[in-house]
Amino acid sequence: MSSRPAGPIFFGPFEVTSQVFLTTPHSFALVNLKPLLPGHVLICPRQPHKRLTDLAAVELTDLFQAVQRVQRMLARHYFSAPDASSDAVGSPEAGSFNVAIQDGVEAGQTVPHLHVHVIPRIRGATAKEGPGSGDRIYEQMAAEEGNVGGALWDRELKKLRSQLGARSEPGGEFDRIEDSERHARTTEEMEAEATLFRGVLEQMEEGSEQ
Repeated sequence: MSSRPAGPIFFGPFEVTSQVFLTTPHSFALVNLKPLLPGHVLICPRQPHKRLTDLAAVELTDLFQAVQRVQRMLARHYFSAPDASSDAVGSPEAGSFNVAIQDGVEAGQTVPHLHVHVIPRIRGATAKEGPGSGDRIYEQMAAEEGNVGGALWDRELKKLRSQLGARSEPGGEFDRIEDSERHARTTEEMEAEATLFRGVLEQMEEGSEQ
């Protein structure tokens, strides 16, 4: 298990190596181009399986072990519980998580590569609003805000446009810049977050060896 990618890593058709902060024999974890909340990351199988039922047993086990490891890392980084015992601070019990899979197009999958959303919910900051059933995060995940594939497609289109220049248009008009493109994070922002999360994982590994 490594926190540093050894070579090019693809999420569906998109090259995401600089966004990756954890690799395992069968899985990888990456920071999100358009996170719904701070710490919203994705965990994927290395093979571009489209559906959960496509995974072999060893891949399935590895994937969810990676999910657990990422949860512990995010808890260490994001969770604090001043009203709880010191043992709870930085542990998964000091907050909550949304762990979700959009398994297929009809479920909202926008990149044809299975991925698990892990979203930390920080008490007093990003926790679910109010008691009762329902959580707006699932509405966001199914809307443009959670359109992972669309955001990556926009990024690749932007790169291509920068290489080719603006398409000639009658009257010299430019294409309208979509709201989804304005909200996407920069490569530098994502690389900085991936470096941060790699550092937390390395600290965890050092602590387990002592």
